[in-house]
Amino acid sequence: MESWQELLRKKSIASLEALAARFGPEHVGDIARLRQAAENFEFRISPAMVDLIKSPGDPIWRQYVPTVQELEIHDGIVDSLDEDANSPVPNITHRYPDRALFLVSPVCASYCRFCTRRRKVGDPEKIPMAQLESAFRYLEEHKEIRDVIMSGGDPLLLSDRRIDDICRRLRAIPHLEVLRIGSRVPCHLPERITPDLCAILKKYHPLYINTHFNHPDELTPAAVKALGMLADAGIPLGCQTVLLKGVNDDVEVMKELMQKLLVARVRPYYIYMCDQVAGAEHFRTAVEKGLEIIKGLRGWTSGLAVPHFVIDAPGGGGKIPLLPEYVVKLTDKEVVLRNYAGKVYRYKQGAKDAPEPVLVG
Repeated sequence: MESWQELLRKKSIASLEALAARFGPEHVGDIARLRQAAENFEFRISPAMVDLIKSPGDPIWRQYVPTVQELEIHDGIVDSLDEDANSPVPNITHRYPDRALFLVSPVCASYCRFCTRRRKVGDPEKIPMAQLESAFRYLEEHKEIRDVIMSGGDPLLLSDRRIDDICRRLRAIPHLEVLRIGSRVPCHLPERITPDLCAILKKYHPLYINTHFNHPDELTPAAVKALGMLADAGIPLGCQTVLLKGVNDDVEVMKELMQKLLVARVRPYYIYMCDQVAGAEHFRTAVEKGLEIIKGLRGWTSGLAVPHFVIDAPGGGGKIPLLPEYVVKLTDKEVVLRNYAGKVYRYKQGAKDAPEPVLVG
């Protein structure tokens, strides 16, 4: 049986020529024109995602195959979330008061063409593994940090030994209460989720994993099995989904995805507006589409299946939640509300806090 490393190396598609050979040159287009897009940002499609492509241009294809649209920069921003400006030492972004992002891997199993970090992911010089010590020192010195999110690249593409080492170093820092991992490996390379890996992760609770699925087809039997192994190891699982034009910008598609995630023991966590990142502008929808999707979820399916809809604000503003308008009117006496089905209800206000009475005498 092939190891996950061999599977990734031998059966991925990592060149335009291999893509044309698999799906036909007529579907790939002008390779000479596409080459610049493929060279601007790493190109690889993992075996699981290759097998999921039903036809060129479908929702899986769109996520991973380069297009000349990536060369058309309009209002895109290279570092759209201003992560580098909030990076006090290499591999650390410290934006929020009590938590920090820790980039621990430069590589991914598949490279999403809408990647927020496409300016550096896939380049070991820009996510330098040799400079992790300064990151550990920063985390040790900043006692206000209680929560660390390991990301990259994909942390779960590191070797078992490296993952064990990093988690052990982090868990040895007394003020770090929570460890988190962001990974698309359960989707892109479910074979990577092994009993050995689960046993390692299980040692470092409380440890959470936020994975990333964008389309219901991605929840294959292999992916569901991998998620189940992680859940059986006691790891709470969440999902961060990106709203993408031509992939999941449809209420029924999103509803099916969220419901299938719950069945796979994954709690939907965020739906993100696609970041305003240069080279990915063709994936962006109007914000109204996201609000429409939330309206199509809330009340129409389990509340467990309704994630937060957020914009990660350009310029480093952080995640800002958006909600459809359910409050029609708010006065001192009542709140007028519109429910998921459009019906209006009135809720009487409770008494406002009054000052404590002053006793005389």
